[in-house]
Amino acid sequence: MDNTSKVSYLTVGDEEAGQRLDNFLLKHLKGVPKSLVYRIVRSGEVRVNKGRADVTYRVLAGDQIRIPPLRLPEPGAKPSQASMVRGPALPVLFEDDALLVVDKPAGVAVHGGSGVSFGVIEQLRALRPQAKFLELVHRLDRETSGVLLIAKKRSALVALHEMLRTDRGMDKRYLALVQGQFPDARRHVRFKLQKYVTADGERRVAVTPDGQESHTVFNRKAQYALATLLECELKTGRTHQIRVHCAQSGFPILGDDKYGDFALNKRLPKEGLKRMFLHAWRLSLNHPLTGMPLKLEAPLPVELQNYLDSLDALNG
Repeated sequence: MDNTSKVSYLTVGDEEAGQRLDNFLLKHLKGVPKSLVYRIVRSGEVRVNKGRADVTYRVLAGDQIRIPPLRLPEPGAKPSQASMVRGPALPVLFEDDALLVVDKPAGVAVHGGSGVSFGVIEQLRALRPQAKFLELVHRLDRETSGVLLIAKKRSALVALHEMLRTDRGMDKRYLALVQGQFPDARRHVRFKLQKYVTADGERRVAVTPDGQESHTVFNRKAQYALATLLECELKTGRTHQIRVHCAQSGFPILGDDKYGDFALNKRLPKEGLKRMFLHAWRLSLNHPLTGMPLKLEAPLPVELQNYLDSLDALNG
């Protein structure tokens, strides 16, 4: 029996405006593989207001989206493996009708793509099928754990993006364990950062004269024989900013597989550290709609705290 759909049209509502086209389609085309969604957009079979559009296009209220005929799952068929994935637990740190804040585990991407089919945002949408609007406010590297903001209303997303765009209104603090003894109690670090892609397709960042301005304040929290625990206060929010600032300053983050000390990193798992020691531990801001002050904190994950405790034991 042929289970192919007919051409259909979707109109973008006010609460859906601002989403990427791929996310909008995935939300509406339940059971359709992500690879197929990307293929029909790139081939031009999906039309936005009768024209072609890229998957990164941000849909607008009132946009007319043409959906081509698609072969749909047979009625009663088992759900695909991707639709059954739920991933690790996402502890909720705060939630109201406009904002959801979770503690993201290390090793989990914030969204699908680049070989990852199911990220935090896809997991949340699968767990909350009734939610009309769920969008990432910002990103954390896959290897980084900690506080992650998700908007539940477009008005909240717009207000939060304005805070991020102006680098004002959010106080973001990370904890990083770096190699060596950091000499200063407090240090301002500024570099111009430029994103690029390696031959293998990986995103990297380099310090270049033509890059974007970036600024991190390092506060020394604790010192060990061969390492220092830093609180990293973000003044700008560039890709891999803390990782590059630490490495460029001569104090790479332990376990950083992109900018760290690779020889040291090979030894760390045997010593009890099996991931990069970078954690988004605190985020302070005023609520985007009510103005209420929020201080959101994610405790240091057990595996990182245990490693610190082992260093304390070694130091006596």
